Amino acid sequence: MEIRTLRYFLAIAREENMSKAAEILHVTQPTLSKALRALEDELGRKLFIRHSFSISLTEEGMLLRDRAESLVTMADKIETEFLSLDDVTGGELYLGLAESCQIRYLAREIRRLKSVYPDLNYHITSGDTEQVTEKLDKGLLDFAVVCDTPDARKYKYLPFPEPDIWGVVMPREAPLAKKEAITVDDLVGLPLFSSEQGWENDIAKWCGERIHDLHLEGSFRLSYNASVFVKEGLGYQLTFAGLVNTTPDSGLVFRPLTPRLETKLFLIWNKYQTFTPIAERFLTGIKANFGEYNPKQTE
Repeated sequence: MEIRTLRYFLAIAREENMSKAAEILHVTQPTLSKALRALEDELGRKLFIRHSFSISLTEEGMLLRDRAESLVTMADKIETEFLSLDDVTGGELYLGLAESCQIRYLAREIRRLKSVYPDLNYHITSGDTEQVTEKLDKGLLDFAVVCDTPDARKYKYLPFPEPDIWGVVMPREAPLAKKEAITVDDLVGLPLFSSEQGWENDIAKWCGERIHDLHLEGSFRLSYNASVFVKEGLGYQLTFAGLVNTTPDSGLVFRPLTPRLETKLFLIWNKYQTFTPIAERFLTGIKANFGEYNPKQTE
């Protein structure tokens, strides 16, 4: 099974039309049809259902699509890594990031690297711990940022200089907005929004058995989307400080939880990972950057 054939397959799956896929790939339709038939013969499974003016994936085709996307992405990453080995002006950097204002530390280091290595290209994937570590484990990322304590058997890691602070985002006119901090009792009976990861881990630890007294109205992976629901009066959002616009003209306010709830953020990478030159330079810069705030953590 060739990577080129998988690229053909993914183009057909994406366009759901053989002619359009052939045009995008700059190959003839007979060439594409022949490659597809050979792939189905090799796997012994039918991958597409042919319709009058389109084609769709079979269940086996959907399975191959999921696997092929990772394989093609990995092949692209390997190719760019080898091309960048002798590139003294740049290279490719792949990051998977949790939501946090502390991502600014990484952005600052990338900005510094860009000033020295103008041909640096960086690729950002956002997601929760499960999403980004899955890609890291597959070798699709150089680094990931997670909110859970990393597994030291699998990863090396650096803690970020400061923790993220949990609180509640609510409409400015909400009665709770008059309080300086929010307790568990304040949240009982309210429709709450949170990420699933935050609800099951941080919030559950914070309120203990009282978690059963709270109502999760909806879960969101993106804080901005949750804040839109808050603006529409649908509930109250549990999130980190700084992720949602709470300036005076936003109509929203942030109030910290009490007792204070903090979450530590970590930059992680695979324990036996071999870095490209630009990834190595990025890590060196981050270690120096973090060390300025807490020298002991980088020793």
